[in-house]
Amino acid sequence: MSSKTDFRLIVALLAVAIIWGTTYLGIRVAVETIPPWFVTAIRQTIASLILLVLLLRKKELKWIGWPALRRQLLLSVLMIVIANGMTTVAEQSVPSGLASLLNALSPIVVFLGSVLIGLQKPSLKGFLGVTIGFLGVAFIFRDGFDDLLDPHYKTGILFLGMAILGWASGTIYTKKYSHKSSNIFLDLFYQFVFSALVQWVFAFVFSPEIKPEKWTVNSILAVCYLGVFGSVLGYLAYNYALKKVSATEVSILSYFNTVIALFLGWLVLDEVITIDLLVATVLIISGVVITNYKKKPAIV
Repeated sequence: MSSKTDFRLIVALLAVAIIWGTTYLGIRVAVETIPPWFVTAIRQTIASLILLVLLLRKKELKWIGWPALRRQLLLSVLMIVIANGMTTVAEQSVPSGLASLLNALSPIVVFLGSVLIGLQKPSLKGFLGVTIGFLGVAFIFRDGFDDLLDPHYKTGILFLGMAILGWASGTIYTKKYSHKSSNIFLDLFYQFVFSALVQWVFAFVFSPEIKPEKWTVNSILAVCYLGVFGSVLGYLAYNYALKKVSATEVSILSYFNTVIALFLGWLVLDEVITIDLLVATVLIISGVVITNYKKKPAIV
């Protein structure tokens, strides 16, 4: 007996894979002329305004209470301020394809974190996947450890590491304290508003120079794309998918994100795709697959 196909879930999963695969390119174009914290602040402001209009039209804008607010603010800090913000900062010096490839390690970090806090049992399969995944990372830098001595490049990799930890922590929190909300729009509105406020402060504090007259049309359009598609549509699809399937299953989409980001970086920005990078991609994706693979029981 087979279950009825959920076409909305299929659309949501495809949207997450495709949209978030393109955001790495969008970020790279945006930070070419706009300081990264301004990119994130404007992006989340656009997303907040869109959701505000939707909530007002549906008459669903309301106070969610302090316990729910604390959950949303924590997720906002981990998954938007830290994960999204640090990825944006990192792409000033790290190519979009490499940024997406390293971010594909998030499911492995989720596995390790889940084991450490007792949310998931350790397994030989899991640690084999972790080992293969980290071999992929080591393969990327096997001939380029000297590059890590370059402060500009080293800082970008450090920010990516912080982004991965932020996203993984948010995912683990969601898995451990699963509070299913009936209004994704309202939850995301609070997350986007808070992250926008924090990132506006960061923008004025940490931007070395603020010269909007130097911001190009391409960068501005990229920020708008990130706000509408990367934040609103991407996060809505992601949260809808999380209501239907596990966080681990949704995280598998990071494979497609990586492939799309690598291809677009090569096609649009002339980023070089080397044999080393392709081998590392295979190793990292294989590691994530092995770590998260679960044999489905036969349907009778």
